[in-house]
Amino acid sequence: MGQPVSVVQKPTATPGRIRFEINRSLTGMGHERYTDGASATGTKPADVLAQRMFATGKVSSVHVFGNMITVDVLDGAGNNGLSTIVEDLYQYWKPGMEPPSIEELMSKVPKSAEPAAAAVADAGGAPLSAEASKIPAVLLARSQAALAKARANKG
Repeated sequence: MGQPVSVVQKPTATPGRIRFEINRSLTGMGHERYTDGASATGTKPADVLAQRMFATGKVSSVHVFGNMITVDVLDGAGNNGLSTIVEDLYQYWKPGMEPPSIEELMSKVPKSAEPAAAAVADAGGAPLSAEASKIPAVLLARSQAALAKARANKG
């Protein structure tokens, strides 16, 4: 599952440097430069791509601008497999992989994102409806506070 990225590898005038042109923008109008694996933190597509590139042990730096990716390869390291990393950036599942179970997926959900099913009553003590129990607790509390404030101001 996911979407393969169309990649065209282009030569550059600088030895040890590779340029990839892809069919989607990873950074919008911004530049992202990564000089080592420690600088590639975060979850943006350019961050993830740089993390995967540095994990190969073949790359000394990565620069991403829109749909252009420039990679400096370490001396003596080949560029085999680097275009595959770019192609598979949005591939979340491949044939032969076992999909995670519901229990594994639910264990990754942060507690704040779970519905307010544990709450059985609102701030006034009235029982929650089935619809209200599906609302995250944080949003439900904020909504109830706003409603109480509006009622107080009204009169």
